[in-house]
Amino acid sequence: MTTSAVTSYKRHRFPPQITAHAVWLYFRFPLSLRLVEEMLLERGVLVSNETIRRWAQTFGPDYARRLRR
Repeated sequence: MTTSAVTSYKRHRFPPQITAHAVWLYFRFPLSLRLVEEMLLERGVLVSNETIRRWAQTFGPDYARRLRR
C-alpha cells in the first residue's frame, strides 16, 4: 500500500482499529448497521448506528475496493 492510499482517521473520536473493524464487519458480512452496533457493544464499545453509517460512507469505498481484490 502506498502512502497516498493510507486512510486518514484524523479528528475521529474512536481509535482507527475500532472504526476499521466496524466498517470491515459492515462490508464483509451481510449485516445491518444495528447488528454492527450490537456487535461492538458486546465488545464494550458504545457507538450509534448513525456513526457507523457515516464511517461506512467515509471509509467504505476503500474497504470495499480492498475486499474485492
